[in-house]
Amino acid sequence: MTRTRTTTPLTTPLTTSHRTRRALLAAAAAGVLALTLAACGSGGMGGMDHGTAPTTPAPASASATGHDMAAMGGMEGMDHGTAPAGAAGADGLAAERGGYRLDGALAGSEYRFTVTGPDGRVLTSYRPDTTKEMHFYAIRADLSGFQHLHPVRAADGGWTAPLAALAPGDWRMYASFVPGAGSGAGTGLVLSRTVTVPGQAEPVPLPAAAGSTTADGYTVTVAGAPRAGTAGELTVTVSRDGQPVTDLQPYLETYAHLTAFHAGDRAFAHLHPEAKAVEGAGGGPTLAFHAELPKPGDWRLFLQFQTGGTLHTAAVTLNVAA
Repeated sequence: MTRTRTTTPLTTPLTTSHRTRRALLAAAAAGVLALTLAACGSGGMGGMDHGTAPTTPAPASASATGHDMAAMGGMEGMDHGTAPAGAAGADGLAAERGGYRLDGALAGSEYRFTVTGPDGRVLTSYRPDTTKEMHFYAIRADLSGFQHLHPVRAADGGWTAPLAALAPGDWRMYASFVPGAGSGAGTGLVLSRTVTVPGQAEPVPLPAAAGSTTADGYTVTVAGAPRAGTAGELTVTVSRDGQPVTDLQPYLETYAHLTAFHAGDRAFAHLHPEAKAVEGAGGGPTLAFHAELPKPGDWRLFLQFQTGGTLHTAAVTLNVAA
């Protein structure tokens, strides 16, 4: 008995019902695509965030994450390493950035604090930055009372900064560090919080901008005219009794350490020396620093240098043009 096999050709024409179904599916797909493009914000794709959003929204001056792309026009706000001066959240005025959070409290003459990582756990891994795991700063609202410390970390990740006596008033405490773990590992961060020291606050007037100042018998002269948001150079010269000082000793891998705070909001900036790491005495009298101050107005500069095993701190006000 012979059986006949019937084979349907692959080119069988579509029926009317098939055509109708295909048309409906195509229309639906087009609608979904249109909705997706609208949600992405085709005009600049604003609001896209490729980082981990912090548990608590960061202040307006801070970027929510290290990869915040809230302003795609010109790719502003992206941070793939140490944030440049002036970048959102790089002024040190936020308590949280890139998923890292600073929490602390004043206990007598000590400030005790922790840094929490993106995973919600207390951070215990840090990478040394100029020989230290943590640089801690305290500055009063009037930019007086500057302190720069290197606290010791406990095994549980807690830090204790032993401060000198704090005058009554509003203070801001800064933690400058490089995480050794988490999504921001290897990226320099500066976080801060404010504390109020009880008592009658007596504001100290900000000294006028000047080209030189004295500290412990040394004269420090600052030359240069940086503009806000533009990279420039500041030259610092150290002398004593009219003679150039040439016996500066290494301090934090350089012959001088320079930090700055903006009058009014206390934005933070670290001015890096242009010379590489140094060894042995013999620095000076002239030192060059890379200056990139993000805001115009008065900045209070604090230069720290060491001679004969003694650390000196000289402060001078610098006016930065817009």
